[in-house]
Amino acid sequence: MKVMFPGSFDPIHLGHLDIIGQAANLFGEVVVVVMHNPEKPIGMFSVTERVEMAKSATSHIKGVTVNAAAGLAIDAAKKFGVNFIVKSVRNAADFDVELQMADTNRAVGAIETVLMIARPENSFISSRYVRDIAQNKGSVATLVPSVVVDAINKLKK
Repeated sequence: MKVMFPGSFDPIHLGHLDIIGQAANLFGEVVVVVMHNPEKPIGMFSVTERVEMAKSATSHIKGVTVNAAAGLAIDAAKKFGVNFIVKSVRNAADFDVELQMADTNRAVGAIETVLMIARPENSFISSRYVRDIAQNKGSVATLVPSVVVDAINKLKK
């Protein structure tokens, strides 16, 4: 079975990798789709850079491919021929947002969403906080894969 895990992944972090690994174990094939969220400001990395980092960070997980897409997640789901959309939830606020999005995607795109929970050691990680820590010259080495640490270090120079 083929599922899609969409997100901005700016940058990809260990919580994302946890969900991708779980989804690959459950479904066999995961299409990670790097998308631009117009509600979020321009990110730390370009879409192309995010795709490359995600490819590197997931290269050890069997059944994972990484692509980019613009527009609606339901359109990307059709484009990549997936059976379900996978989303992660960290807390009640995430659940409320993802539930509304799942219901909308079902109504508009006739696709179901599977909500997944990261392991406790990864459940608090947020790309927004990773960016904030990195932009303030803090270390994010315990929150992101090494490819992201390297990319952030290049930005600091």
